[in-house]
Amino acid sequence: MSESSPEQVHAPYGPLPEGGTVRPMTRWGTPVMHRPQAKVEAFDEALRALAADMVATMYAADGVGLAACQIGEDVAMFVFDCPDASGERTVGIVCNPVLTLPEADKRVLDEDQEGCLSFPGAFVDLARPDWAAVDGVGLDGEPVHFEGDGLLARCLQHETDHTVGTVFGDRLADKSRKKLQKQHDKLRREYPPEWPAESL
Repeated sequence: MSESSPEQVHAPYGPLPEGGTVRPMTRWGTPVMHRPQAKVEAFDEALRALAADMVATMYAADGVGLAACQIGEDVAMFVFDCPDASGERTVGIVCNPVLTLPEADKRVLDEDQEGCLSFPGAFVDLARPDWAAVDGVGLDGEPVHFEGDGLLARCLQHETDHTVGTVFGDRLADKSRKKLQKQHDKLRREYPPEWPAESL
């Protein structure tokens, strides 16, 4: 998910891994983006290295969240560094995420702009529940739980969607999707195939 962050940081399960390599962003239309991702079963150095690459790529692209499929990996995992409605940033990693949203009668929709690093440069309004929680496991296989409102709620929903093969364009009406495509096409030259790796 795209946008950037400020302020105080909440890291309930420790800091994000460092030292990764910035990779090119995988775009919508690539098969790995449109299918459910493989569950994480091995919590090893390879998984840690992948998470570090995801973090490096997310920051290089000025994003607030990134799923493994967005760098071409068929792995149900995402990383994020995202502010909630109060401006407090939460950072974390979730493998095998399970999303929880308020029950229909308690659900309040937040209609705000949303973008995706795998369809860069384009933003349109999309209504999503204004609170979300995600449960899963961390890099060592330990249970993790994140919840929040504001942009954090949107981010948790957006990134969990990626792990099940849904891009946010799938949730748009035709008119909004055409608007998104137009914006993306207009800025295509600013995001060459190797972006954000080649912009460093």
